[in-house]
Amino acid sequence: MSLIVGVDDYSSESDVIIIPSALDFVSQDEMLTPLGRLDKYAASENIFNRYHLTVCLLTFIVPFLFCFVLTLTEPTVRAELMEQVPHIAMFCQENRPSIPYAFSKYLLPIVVRYLADQNNQVRKTSQAALLVLLEQELIERYDVETKVCPVLIDLTAPDSNDDVKTEAVAIMCKMASMVGKDITERLVLPRFCEMCCDCRMFHVRKVCAANFGDICSVVGQQATEEMLLPRFFQLCSDNVWGVRKACAECFMAVSCATSQEVRRTKLSTLFINLISDPSRWVRQAAFQSLGPFISTFANPSSSGQYFKEEDDKNSEDHASIGLSSLSLSYAAAQVEVLSAALRASSLNPQEETEASIGKGTDSQTELTSSDQQNFKPILSDIVPLIGDTVEVRSNFCDVVPQALLDQYLSMTDPSRAQTVDTEIAKHCAYSLPGVALTLGRQNWHCLKDTYETLASDMQWKVRRTLAFSIHELAVILGDQLTAGDLVPVFNGFLKDLDEVRIGVLKHLHDFLKLLHLDKRREYLYQLQEFLVTDNSRNWRFRAELAEYVVFWVLVTISEDDCLPMDQFAVHLLPHLLHLASDRVPNVRVLLAKTLKQTLLEKEYFLNSANSHQEAVEQTIMALQMDDDSDVKYFASIHPASTKIADDAMSTASSTY
Repeated sequence: MSLIVGVDDYSSESDVIIIPSALDFVSQDEMLTPLGRLDKYAASENIFNRYHLTVCLLTFIVPFLFCFVLTLTEPTVRAELMEQVPHIAMFCQENRPSIPYAFSKYLLPIVVRYLADQNNQVRKTSQAALLVLLEQELIERYDVETKVCPVLIDLTAPDSNDDVKTEAVAIMCKMASMVGKDITERLVLPRFCEMCCDCRMFHVRKVCAANFGDICSVVGQQATEEMLLPRFFQLCSDNVWGVRKACAECFMAVSCATSQEVRRTKLSTLFINLISDPSRWVRQAAFQSLGPFISTFANPSSSGQYFKEEDDKNSEDHASIGLSSLSLSYAAAQVEVLSAALRASSLNPQEETEASIGKGTDSQTELTSSDQQNFKPILSDIVPLIGDTVEVRSNFCDVVPQALLDQYLSMTDPSRAQTVDTEIAKHCAYSLPGVALTLGRQNWHCLKDTYETLASDMQWKVRRTLAFSIHELAVILGDQLTAGDLVPVFNGFLKDLDEVRIGVLKHLHDFLKLLHLDKRREYLYQLQEFLVTDNSRNWRFRAELAEYVVFWVLVTISEDDCLPMDQFAVHLLPHLLHLASDRVPNVRVLLAKTLKQTLLEKEYFLNSANSHQEAVEQTIMALQMDDDSDVKYFASIHPASTKIADDAMSTASSTY
């Protein structure tokens, strides 16, 4: 008797009825071609269908892609593929539970394979892709050690192609900071040291020299002094001037990774050799690095000051001086010692970036007797010190080797402009705050004449550089030295060209608040003089200038102890109201904000009817009828709807 599945026996005489199984039905999907099903699910309104389809596709496509890539002969296709790899890797990362090994097994081998491609464009795109993958932490540490580093090591072998070898060394150097100290020290450092001595290719040695400081900062002091410094000495005496120039450019970073003893006894002499190099290009680079190198001799543990590297890497990669309580150990601090405001010296007149400097009290630069004792030079007989030939005004004169300071002070010598660099004075001005901070206010007399020479330099770019940093120097020197030595220079800058004046006016409040109250009031009465420009048609400059000055006025009147409101109304208010007729709309916008949001909220104008209050109200009425829509808006809105503190330095008008 056979068994019939799906049959019910109603009676012995009934017909056999077969009930169809679900497997007997042919679904619509089965009627479609594979491409049709793909199209259907791709257009599905169900997000899970689309997501599942994508994951399944990637699961099958990636292995197919790997096989397909191996047969690619067109370089542009391979290069385009490399440009898409970071995006595919990100998708793999986001869907790792579904495709756990897709990137590591299939995509990463393609990237490292193309590092040795015969086509230059393919190699470049694969290198860029690899760095992006490392930066985004899309490559597992194990894969870095087993799949990336071994390939790079092989590519830097003696028999490797010259171009490929040079590029591989550059990749190794760039990835050091991304993979960390352990991998760099174990896998990269030995081959890097070998490449520093590549006798056949100076291009390889030049790449090593250019990235030497980065490698030092990753591996730390011990590895730097034991393994890297001997190679650095060789590179600094290389027979190719381009290699020596690269060494000069990274000298500060190398110095930061060494101890004070090594810095003083070994690196100082080495640097003097670079400054005296036969090649003018090497001397130029050395003098540009001289100030930063001197600044690495600072001892933050004693002075309570430290240097920090800026995270902001926008258009310029300069650093700021941080003056605050010591929060970082010297070994951990990655020193970038140039003053933040000085970055403006390398930008266009209207494109200065905001300076960054923490404010410290006078006591922060004072050193206790125990600090001074701990900071005595270790081998003072090797390199003569400042205190050996300069008048001693404190016990803290032996900070910087004498030879380095002498070279720095010589940067204002006119002959240097002819034999080294026509802009050497600007480089001297650029690094002066860092040098001053290193020497301390006790040794300001060593720099005073140089500073005054720079302040009267014929090149306005030199004076402009000092103007943008004078408020920082004032913090370093303290109120007494500022009043005696910096105020005369400050006054001179106020009467200088617009390109110079903007530097001091941009930080007017930062500088003046360091002066005594009576002196601050004297500058308040010069408000109208600050608003005079060389070129009245330069509306962007005038708008910027007005912002700085008005902001300073606002901060000043908010401090009750600086200038009483009745005196402000008599001496400053008329000049402020005069801006209502300024031809630059942004200036009138700023005035409208000031009057509506600040002045009319002051008790002096709220509780007493006087001629000054009437003048303010009349001016506001005039601004409410202004031709510019933004001026009308800010002259009409309620004061509580916005805050002048947030807007004063960032006026946004349709006229920009």
